Amino acid sequence: MSIQSASPGDMSLNKKMNPKKDVMKPEDAGTNDAVFGQITEEGPDYRNVGWIGTVALMLKTQFGLGILSIPDVLNTLGMVPGVLCILVVAGITTWSNYMIGCFKLRHRQVYGIDDAGGLMFGRVGREFFSIGICIYWIFCSGSGIVSTSTGLNAVSSHGACTAIFMIVAALAAWMIGSIRTLGKMTWVAWIGVASVFIAVMMITIAVGIQDRPSAAPSTGDWQSDWKLFGNPTFTKGIMAVSSLVFAYAGTPGFFPIIAEMRDPARYNRALFVCQGFITAMYITIGCVVYYYCGSFVASPALGSAGDLVKKVAYGVALPGLLVSTTIVLHFASKLLFIRLLRGTEHLNKNTFRHWTTWIGCTFGIAIAAYLIASGIPVFSALVSLIGALLGTLMSFQPMGCMWLYDNWHLRGSSPRCTWYLMVAWSMFVILIGTFIMIAGTYGSIIGIIELNRASGGSRAWSCADNSNST
Repeated sequence: MSIQSASPGDMSLNKKMNPKKDVMKPEDAGTNDAVFGQITEEGPDYRNVGWIGTVALMLKTQFGLGILSIPDVLNTLGMVPGVLCILVVAGITTWSNYMIGCFKLRHRQVYGIDDAGGLMFGRVGREFFSIGICIYWIFCSGSGIVSTSTGLNAVSSHGACTAIFMIVAALAAWMIGSIRTLGKMTWVAWIGVASVFIAVMMITIAVGIQDRPSAAPSTGDWQSDWKLFGNPTFTKGIMAVSSLVFAYAGTPGFFPIIAEMRDPARYNRALFVCQGFITAMYITIGCVVYYYCGSFVASPALGSAGDLVKKVAYGVALPGLLVSTTIVLHFASKLLFIRLLRGTEHLNKNTFRHWTTWIGCTFGIAIAAYLIASGIPVFSALVSLIGALLGTLMSFQPMGCMWLYDNWHLRGSSPRCTWYLMVAWSMFVILIGTFIMIAGTYGSIIGIIELNRASGGSRAWSCADNSNST
Protein backbone atom coordinates (compact mmCIF):
# COMPACT_ATOMS: atom_id res chain seq x y z
CA MET A 1 0.00 0.00 0.00
CA SER A 2 1.30 3.42 -0.86
CA ILE A 3 1.28 6.37 1.46
CA GLN A 4 -1.32 8.05 -0.73
CA SER A 5 -3.86 5.28 -0.15
CA ALA A 6 -3.02 4.99 3.53
CA SER A 7 -4.28 8.35 4.74
CA PRO A 8 -7.47 9.93 3.42
CA GLY A 9 -7.09 12.58 6.13
CA ASP A 10 -4.25 14.03 4.10
CA MET A 11 -6.55 14.70 1.12
CA SER A 12 -4.54 15.30 -2.03
CA LEU A 13 -1.40 16.22 -0.14
CA ASN A 14 -0.24 12.67 0.46
CA LYS A 15 2.08 12.73 -2.51
CA LYS A 16 4.14 15.40 -0.75
CA MET A 17 4.52 13.46 2.48
CA ASN A 18 7.78 13.24 4.33
CA PRO A 19 9.61 10.17 2.97
CA LYS A 20 10.90 9.46 6.47
CA LYS A 21 7.42 8.45 7.64
CA ASP A 22 7.15 4.73 8.28
CA VAL A 23 4.45 2.97 6.31
CA MET A 24 2.97 -0.44 7.03
CA LYS A 25 2.43 -2.49 3.90
CA PRO A 26 0.36 -5.66 3.55
CA GLU A 27 3.50 -7.70 3.02
CA ASP A 28 4.72 -6.53 6.44
CA ALA A 29 1.94 -8.50 8.11
CA GLY A 30 4.12 -11.58 8.38
CA THR A 31 5.76 -13.18 11.39
CA ASN A 32 8.02 -10.25 12.24
CA ASP A 33 5.93 -7.46 13.70
CA ALA A 34 7.15 -4.02 14.78
CA VAL A 35 5.16 -4.26 18.02
CA PHE A 36 5.13 -7.95 18.94
CA GLY A 37 8.47 -9.00 17.48
CA GLN A 38 8.93 -12.44 15.95
CA ILE A 39 5.60 -14.26 16.09
CA THR A 40 6.10 -18.04 16.08
CA GLU A 41 4.19 -21.20 16.90
CA GLU A 42 5.83 -21.16 20.32
CA GLY A 43 3.61 -18.33 21.50
CA PRO A 44 0.32 -16.53 20.87
CA ASP A 45 -0.53 -15.32 17.36
CA TYR A 46 -1.22 -11.65 18.01
CA ARG A 47 -1.78 -10.81 14.33
CA ASN A 48 -4.84 -12.96 13.63
CA VAL A 49 -7.91 -10.68 13.42
CA GLY A 50 -9.71 -10.59 10.07
CA TRP A 51 -11.73 -7.59 8.94
CA ILE A 52 -15.05 -9.22 9.86
CA GLY A 53 -13.68 -10.01 13.29
CA THR A 54 -12.54 -6.40 13.44
CA VAL A 55 -16.14 -5.29 12.89
CA ALA A 56 -17.23 -7.43 15.82
CA LEU A 57 -14.56 -6.02 18.14
CA MET A 58 -15.28 -2.44 17.07
CA LEU A 59 -19.01 -2.90 17.55
CA LYS A 60 -18.67 -4.49 20.96
CA THR A 61 -16.23 -1.81 22.10
CA GLN A 62 -19.07 0.69 21.65
CA PHE A 63 -22.40 -1.12 21.25
CA GLY A 64 -23.59 -2.16 24.67
CA LEU A 65 -23.19 0.31 27.49
CA GLY A 66 -23.67 3.38 25.34
CA ILE A 67 -27.03 2.60 23.77
CA LEU A 68 -28.60 2.06 27.20
CA SER A 69 -28.20 5.75 27.99
CA ILE A 70 -29.36 7.24 24.63
CA PRO A 71 -33.12 7.49 25.42
CA ASP A 72 -32.34 9.32 28.67
CA VAL A 73 -30.09 11.71 26.73
CA LEU A 74 -32.97 12.50 24.37
CA ASN A 75 -35.22 13.07 27.38
CA THR A 76 -32.76 15.67 28.64
CA LEU A 77 -31.97 17.45 25.37
CA GLY A 78 -35.18 16.87 23.43
CA MET A 79 -35.61 14.80 20.27
CA VAL A 80 -34.20 17.27 17.74
CA PRO A 81 -31.15 18.56 19.66
CA GLY A 82 -30.46 15.02 20.85
CA VAL A 83 -30.37 13.55 17.34
CA LEU A 84 -28.22 16.45 16.11
CA CYS A 85 -25.77 15.89 18.96
CA ILE A 86 -25.62 12.18 18.11
CA LEU A 87 -24.75 13.01 14.50
CA VAL A 88 -22.10 15.56 15.50
CA VAL A 89 -20.42 13.21 17.97
CA ALA A 90 -20.65 10.39 15.41
CA GLY A 91 -18.98 12.54 12.77
CA ILE A 92 -16.12 13.63 15.00
CA THR A 93 -15.43 10.18 16.39
CA THR A 94 -15.61 8.57 12.93
CA TRP A 95 -12.93 10.97 11.74
CA SER A 96 -10.91 10.27 14.87
CA ASN A 97 -11.16 6.53 14.25
CA TYR A 98 -10.18 7.13 10.63
CA MET A 99 -7.05 8.94 11.75
CA ILE A 100 -6.04 5.98 13.90
CA GLY A 101 -5.87 3.86 10.75
CA CYS A 102 -3.87 6.54 8.94
CA PHE A 103 -1.42 6.93 11.82
CA LYS A 104 -0.92 3.20 12.29
CA LEU A 105 -0.24 2.65 8.59
CA ARG A 106 2.48 5.29 8.74
CA HIS A 107 3.97 4.40 12.12
CA ARG A 108 4.02 0.64 12.32
CA GLN A 109 5.63 0.63 15.78
CA VAL A 110 2.50 2.16 17.34
CA TYR A 111 0.42 -0.25 19.42
CA GLY A 112 -1.70 2.05 21.60
CA ILE A 113 -2.46 5.70 22.11
CA ASP A 114 0.51 5.91 24.48
CA ASP A 115 2.86 5.09 21.60
CA ALA A 116 1.20 7.79 19.50
CA GLY A 117 1.61 10.23 22.38
CA GLY A 118 5.28 9.30 22.62
CA LEU A 119 5.84 10.05 18.93
CA MET A 120 4.10 13.41 19.12
CA PHE A 121 5.17 14.69 22.55
CA GLY A 122 8.13 12.59 23.62
CA ARG A 123 8.52 10.82 26.97
CA VAL A 124 6.07 13.14 28.72
CA GLY A 125 3.40 12.40 26.12
CA ARG A 126 3.97 8.67 26.36
CA GLU A 127 3.62 8.59 30.14
CA PHE A 128 0.65 10.97 30.15
CA PHE A 129 -1.34 8.89 27.68
CA SER A 130 -0.23 5.62 29.29
CA ILE A 131 -1.70 6.70 32.60
CA GLY A 132 -4.75 8.31 30.99
CA ILE A 133 -5.71 5.32 28.87
CA CYS A 134 -5.27 2.87 31.74
CA ILE A 135 -7.52 4.98 33.96
CA TYR A 136 -10.02 5.30 31.11
CA TRP A 137 -10.26 1.56 30.47
CA ILE A 138 -10.51 0.88 34.20
CA PHE A 139 -13.44 3.30 34.46
CA CYS A 140 -15.06 1.70 31.41
CA SER A 141 -14.62 -1.72 33.00
CA GLY A 142 -16.15 -0.35 36.18
CA SER A 143 -19.15 0.89 34.24
CA GLY A 144 -19.49 -2.56 32.69
CA ILE A 145 -19.42 -4.17 36.13
CA VAL A 146 -22.20 -1.80 37.26
CA SER A 147 -24.39 -2.66 34.27
CA THR A 148 -23.72 -6.39 34.67
CA SER A 149 -24.66 -6.25 38.36
CA THR A 150 -27.80 -4.34 37.34
CA GLY A 151 -28.70 -7.16 34.98
CA LEU A 152 -28.08 -9.81 37.61
CA ASN A 153 -30.29 -7.89 40.05
CA ALA A 154 -33.05 -7.62 37.46
CA VAL A 155 -32.97 -11.28 36.45
CA SER A 156 -32.85 -12.58 40.02
CA SER A 157 -35.30 -10.03 41.49
CA HIS A 158 -32.45 -8.79 43.69
CA GLY A 159 -31.63 -12.30 44.78
CA ALA A 160 -28.39 -11.25 46.48
CA CYS A 161 -26.53 -8.20 47.70
CA THR A 162 -25.48 -5.93 44.81
CA ALA A 163 -21.93 -5.93 46.16
CA ILE A 164 -21.84 -9.71 45.63
CA PHE A 165 -23.10 -9.36 42.07
CA MET A 166 -20.33 -6.85 41.39
CA ILE A 167 -17.73 -9.31 42.62
CA VAL A 168 -19.23 -12.01 40.37
CA ALA A 169 -19.16 -9.63 37.38
CA ALA A 170 -15.55 -8.62 38.06
CA LEU A 171 -14.36 -12.22 38.39
CA ALA A 172 -16.15 -13.32 35.20
CA ALA A 173 -14.72 -10.38 33.25
CA TRP A 174 -11.24 -11.19 34.56
CA MET A 175 -11.39 -14.83 33.52
CA ILE A 176 -12.71 -14.18 29.99
CA GLY A 177 -10.53 -11.10 29.56
CA SER A 178 -7.46 -13.25 30.23
CA ILE A 179 -7.76 -14.74 26.73
CA ARG A 180 -4.45 -13.50 25.34
CA THR A 181 -5.26 -12.39 21.78
CA LEU A 182 -8.08 -10.40 20.20
CA GLY A 183 -8.19 -12.95 17.39
CA LYS A 184 -9.52 -15.53 19.87
CA MET A 185 -11.98 -13.01 21.32
CA THR A 186 -13.86 -12.22 18.11
CA TRP A 187 -16.38 -15.02 18.71
CA VAL A 188 -17.00 -13.62 22.19
CA ALA A 189 -17.54 -10.18 20.64
CA TRP A 190 -20.11 -11.53 18.16
CA ILE A 191 -22.05 -13.19 20.99
CA GLY A 192 -22.01 -9.90 22.88
CA VAL A 193 -23.20 -7.85 19.91
CA ALA A 194 -26.02 -10.30 19.16
CA SER A 195 -27.23 -10.45 22.75
CA VAL A 196 -27.38 -6.69 23.23
CA PHE A 197 -29.03 -6.20 19.83
CA ILE A 198 -31.76 -8.72 20.63
CA ALA A 199 -32.30 -7.22 24.08
CA VAL A 200 -32.69 -3.62 22.89
CA MET A 201 -34.99 -4.74 20.08
CA MET A 202 -37.14 -6.53 22.65
CA ILE A 203 -37.39 -3.33 24.70
CA THR A 204 -38.12 -1.25 21.63
CA ILE A 205 -40.99 -3.52 20.59
CA ALA A 206 -42.29 -3.84 24.15
CA VAL A 207 -42.53 -0.10 24.84
CA GLY A 208 -44.36 0.31 21.53
CA ILE A 209 -47.11 -2.21 22.26
CA GLN A 210 -47.61 -1.75 26.00
CA ASP A 211 -50.04 0.73 27.49
CA ARG A 212 -47.42 2.78 29.36
CA PRO A 213 -43.81 2.51 30.60
CA SER A 214 -43.23 0.84 33.93
CA ALA A 215 -42.32 4.10 35.70
CA ALA A 216 -45.47 5.95 34.57
CA PRO A 217 -48.54 6.28 36.88
CA SER A 218 -50.38 2.96 36.92
CA THR A 219 -53.86 4.48 36.88
CA GLY A 220 -55.66 7.13 34.85
CA ASP A 221 -55.11 8.28 31.29
CA TRP A 222 -51.51 8.50 30.21
CA GLN A 223 -49.81 9.90 27.17
CA SER A 224 -46.11 10.12 26.48
CA ASP A 225 -44.68 13.55 27.29
CA TRP A 226 -41.81 13.33 24.81
CA LYS A 227 -40.66 16.70 23.49
CA LEU A 228 -38.92 17.98 20.39
CA PHE A 229 -36.80 20.46 22.33
CA GLY A 230 -35.73 20.15 25.93
CA ASN A 231 -34.86 22.90 28.38
CA PRO A 232 -32.08 21.42 30.52
CA THR A 233 -29.82 23.27 32.88
CA PHE A 234 -26.20 23.59 31.81
CA THR A 235 -25.20 20.81 34.20
CA LYS A 236 -27.78 18.34 32.89
CA GLY A 237 -27.18 19.33 29.28
CA ILE A 238 -23.43 18.84 29.41
CA MET A 239 -23.90 15.55 31.27
CA ALA A 240 -26.12 14.37 28.42
CA VAL A 241 -23.51 15.33 25.82
CA SER A 242 -20.85 13.57 27.88
CA SER A 243 -22.96 10.41 27.85
CA LEU A 244 -23.08 10.60 24.04
CA VAL A 245 -19.31 10.95 23.94
CA PHE A 246 -19.03 7.84 26.09
CA ALA A 247 -21.39 5.99 23.72
CA TYR A 248 -18.88 6.53 20.90
CA ALA A 249 -15.70 6.57 22.96
CA GLY A 250 -14.39 3.17 21.99
CA THR A 251 -11.95 5.15 19.82
CA PRO A 252 -8.71 4.41 21.74
CA GLY A 253 -9.56 0.71 21.56
CA PHE A 254 -9.21 0.87 17.79
CA PHE A 255 -5.44 1.21 18.21
CA PRO A 256 -4.95 -2.32 19.61
CA ILE A 257 -7.58 -3.70 17.24
CA ILE A 258 -5.75 -2.56 14.10
CA ALA A 259 -2.45 -3.63 15.66
CA GLU A 260 -3.74 -7.22 15.80
CA MET A 261 -5.32 -7.28 12.32
CA ARG A 262 -3.91 -9.67 9.75
CA ASP A 263 -4.33 -7.02 7.05
CA PRO A 264 -4.51 -3.48 8.46
CA ALA A 265 -5.30 -2.17 4.97
CA ARG A 266 -8.88 -3.40 5.53
CA TYR A 267 -9.30 -1.34 8.68
CA ASN A 268 -11.37 1.42 7.02
CA ARG A 269 -13.83 -1.09 5.58
CA ALA A 270 -14.55 -2.42 9.06
CA LEU A 271 -14.65 1.09 10.53
CA PHE A 272 -17.39 2.39 8.24
CA VAL A 273 -19.53 -0.70 8.74
CA CYS A 274 -19.21 -0.28 12.50
CA GLN A 275 -19.89 3.47 12.65
CA GLY A 276 -22.82 3.28 10.23
CA PHE A 277 -24.49 0.51 12.21
CA ILE A 278 -23.83 2.14 15.58
CA THR A 279 -25.22 5.53 14.55
CA ALA A 280 -28.32 4.04 12.91
CA MET A 281 -29.02 1.97 16.03
CA TYR A 282 -28.46 4.84 18.44
CA ILE A 283 -30.85 7.12 16.59
CA THR A 284 -33.50 4.49 15.86
CA ILE A 285 -33.60 2.79 19.24
CA GLY A 286 -33.15 6.03 21.16
CA CYS A 287 -35.95 7.86 19.36
CA VAL A 288 -38.44 4.99 19.47
CA VAL A 289 -37.93 4.22 23.16
CA TYR A 290 -38.02 7.90 24.11
CA TYR A 291 -41.11 8.55 21.96
CA TYR A 292 -43.11 5.90 23.80
CA CYS A 293 -41.68 6.47 27.29
CA GLY A 294 -41.12 10.21 27.45
CA SER A 295 -39.77 11.43 30.77
CA PHE A 296 -40.48 8.02 32.32
CA VAL A 297 -37.65 6.34 30.40
CA ALA A 298 -35.27 4.36 32.58
CA SER A 299 -31.49 4.59 32.63
CA PRO A 300 -30.26 2.00 31.69
CA ALA A 301 -33.05 1.78 29.11
CA LEU A 302 -33.67 -1.95 29.60
CA GLY A 303 -35.76 -1.11 32.67
CA SER A 304 -38.38 0.87 30.70
CA ALA A 305 -40.85 -1.88 29.79
CA GLY A 306 -41.95 -3.40 33.07
CA ASP A 307 -40.57 -6.05 35.41
CA LEU A 308 -41.21 -9.11 33.24
CA VAL A 309 -39.78 -7.64 30.05
CA LYS A 310 -36.91 -6.14 32.03
CA LYS A 311 -35.99 -9.56 33.42
CA VAL A 312 -36.13 -11.21 30.03
CA ALA A 313 -34.23 -8.38 28.31
CA TYR A 314 -31.52 -8.28 30.95
CA GLY A 315 -31.22 -12.05 30.79
CA VAL A 316 -30.64 -11.84 27.04
CA ALA A 317 -28.33 -8.81 27.36
CA LEU A 318 -26.17 -10.16 30.19
CA PRO A 319 -23.63 -11.85 27.87
CA GLY A 320 -23.26 -8.60 25.93
CA LEU A 321 -22.82 -6.49 29.04
CA LEU A 322 -20.21 -8.90 30.36
CA VAL A 323 -18.38 -8.99 27.01
CA SER A 324 -18.20 -5.18 26.93
CA THR A 325 -16.53 -5.30 30.33
CA THR A 326 -14.25 -8.11 29.21
CA ILE A 327 -12.96 -6.39 26.06
CA VAL A 328 -12.08 -3.07 27.69
CA LEU A 329 -10.46 -4.96 30.58
CA HIS A 330 -8.41 -6.82 27.97
CA PHE A 331 -7.35 -3.54 26.33
CA ALA A 332 -6.00 -2.12 29.58
CA SER A 333 -4.27 -5.36 30.52
CA LYS A 334 -2.68 -5.80 27.09
CA LEU A 335 -1.30 -2.25 27.16
CA LEU A 336 0.42 -2.90 30.50
CA PHE A 337 1.57 -6.33 29.40
CA ILE A 338 3.21 -5.04 26.23
CA ARG A 339 4.75 -2.11 28.08
CA LEU A 340 6.36 -4.53 30.57
CA LEU A 341 7.56 -7.20 28.13
CA ARG A 342 8.07 -5.35 24.84
CA GLY A 343 11.43 -6.13 23.29
CA THR A 344 11.89 -9.35 25.29
CA GLU A 345 11.40 -12.97 24.27
CA HIS A 346 8.72 -13.30 26.97
CA LEU A 347 6.24 -11.19 24.97
CA ASN A 348 5.63 -13.89 22.38
CA LYS A 349 6.73 -17.11 24.09
CA ASN A 350 4.85 -19.20 26.64
CA THR A 351 7.36 -18.68 29.44
CA PHE A 352 6.61 -18.51 33.16
CA ARG A 353 7.30 -14.77 33.15
CA HIS A 354 4.92 -14.36 30.19
CA TRP A 355 2.02 -16.02 31.97
CA THR A 356 2.55 -14.50 35.41
CA THR A 357 2.83 -11.02 33.92
CA TRP A 358 -0.29 -11.45 31.80
CA ILE A 359 -2.46 -12.92 34.57
CA GLY A 360 -1.16 -10.30 37.00
CA CYS A 361 -2.14 -7.50 34.60
CA THR A 362 -5.66 -8.79 34.02
CA PHE A 363 -6.25 -9.46 37.71
CA GLY A 364 -4.95 -6.04 38.75
CA ILE A 365 -7.17 -4.23 36.23
CA ALA A 366 -10.19 -6.28 37.37
CA ILE A 367 -9.60 -5.31 41.00
CA ALA A 368 -9.25 -1.62 40.14
CA ALA A 369 -12.43 -1.71 38.02
CA TYR A 370 -14.34 -3.37 40.85
CA LEU A 371 -13.30 -0.63 43.27
CA ILE A 372 -14.46 2.06 40.83
CA ALA A 373 -17.78 0.29 40.25
CA SER A 374 -18.43 -0.10 43.96
CA GLY A 375 -17.52 3.50 44.74
CA ILE A 376 -19.72 5.10 42.02
CA PRO A 377 -22.50 2.56 41.37
CA VAL A 378 -24.95 5.00 39.67
CA PHE A 379 -25.01 4.12 35.98
CA SER A 380 -25.97 7.49 34.44
CA ALA A 381 -23.56 9.45 36.62
CA LEU A 382 -20.66 7.08 35.99
CA VAL A 383 -21.26 7.08 32.22
CA SER A 384 -21.30 10.88 31.99
CA LEU A 385 -18.19 11.22 34.17
CA ILE A 386 -16.23 8.77 32.03
CA GLY A 387 -17.37 10.41 28.81
CA ALA A 388 -16.50 13.90 30.00
CA LEU A 389 -13.23 13.42 31.85
CA LEU A 390 -11.58 10.72 29.78
CA GLY A 391 -13.70 10.00 26.70
CA THR A 392 -12.90 13.24 24.92
CA LEU A 393 -9.29 13.26 26.09
CA MET A 394 -8.74 9.86 24.51
CA SER A 395 -11.04 10.24 21.48
CA PHE A 396 -10.85 13.87 20.32
CA GLN A 397 -7.72 15.86 21.09
CA PRO A 398 -5.04 13.25 20.29
CA MET A 399 -6.46 12.60 16.81
CA GLY A 400 -6.42 16.28 15.95
CA CYS A 401 -2.79 16.34 17.07
CA MET A 402 -2.04 13.24 15.00
CA TRP A 403 -3.12 14.90 11.75
CA LEU A 404 -1.12 18.01 12.58
CA TYR A 405 1.92 15.90 13.46
CA ASP A 406 1.91 14.13 10.10
CA ASN A 407 1.01 17.13 7.94
CA TRP A 408 2.33 20.29 9.61
CA HIS A 409 5.59 20.04 7.64
CA LEU A 410 3.62 20.82 4.45
CA ARG A 411 2.99 24.40 5.55
CA GLY A 412 6.13 25.61 3.78
CA SER A 413 5.42 23.97 0.41
CA SER A 414 2.53 26.08 -0.91
CA PRO A 415 -0.24 23.97 0.67
CA ARG A 416 -3.61 23.82 -1.01
CA CYS A 417 -6.91 24.99 0.43
CA THR A 418 -7.65 21.49 1.72
CA TRP A 419 -4.59 21.70 3.95
CA TYR A 420 -5.89 24.86 5.64
CA LEU A 421 -9.33 23.30 6.02
CA MET A 422 -7.85 20.24 7.65
CA VAL A 423 -5.76 22.37 9.99
CA ALA A 424 -8.91 24.28 10.99
CA TRP A 425 -10.82 21.02 11.49
CA SER A 426 -8.05 19.48 13.57
CA MET A 427 -7.92 22.57 15.78
CA PHE A 428 -11.71 22.50 16.12
CA VAL A 429 -11.62 18.86 17.27
CA ILE A 430 -8.95 19.71 19.84
CA LEU A 431 -10.84 22.75 21.16
CA ILE A 432 -14.32 21.18 21.28
CA GLY A 433 -12.87 18.13 23.00
CA THR A 434 -11.19 20.31 25.61
CA PHE A 435 -14.41 22.26 26.25
CA ILE A 436 -16.51 19.11 26.69
CA MET A 437 -13.86 17.61 28.93
CA ILE A 438 -13.75 20.58 31.31
CA ALA A 439 -17.44 21.50 31.30
CA GLY A 440 -18.64 17.90 31.27
CA THR A 441 -16.43 16.88 34.16
CA TYR A 442 -17.78 19.77 36.21
CA GLY A 443 -21.38 18.87 35.37
CA SER A 444 -20.83 15.18 36.08
CA ILE A 445 -19.23 15.81 39.47
CA ILE A 446 -22.12 18.09 40.44
CA GLY A 447 -24.56 15.40 39.30
CA ILE A 448 -22.83 12.69 41.33
CA ILE A 449 -22.84 14.93 44.42
CA GLU A 450 -26.57 15.58 44.00
CA LEU A 451 -27.34 11.88 43.52
CA ASN A 452 -25.24 10.97 46.54
CA ARG A 453 -27.01 13.61 48.64
CA ALA A 454 -30.42 12.36 47.50
CA SER A 455 -29.54 8.80 48.50
CA GLY A 456 -28.13 9.89 51.86
CA GLY A 457 -24.62 8.95 50.84
CA SER A 458 -25.35 5.24 51.20
CA ARG A 459 -25.07 3.99 47.64
CA ALA A 460 -21.35 3.26 47.56
CA TRP A 461 -20.68 -0.42 48.38
CA SER A 462 -24.41 -0.81 48.92
CA CYS A 463 -26.50 -3.97 48.86
CA ALA A 464 -29.48 -2.00 47.49
CA ASP A 465 -31.09 -3.09 44.21
CA ASN A 466 -29.58 -0.97 41.41
CA SER A 467 -31.94 -2.27 38.70
CA ASN A 468 -34.77 0.10 39.63
CA SER A 469 -33.08 3.42 38.71
CA THR A 470 -35.06 5.66 36.35
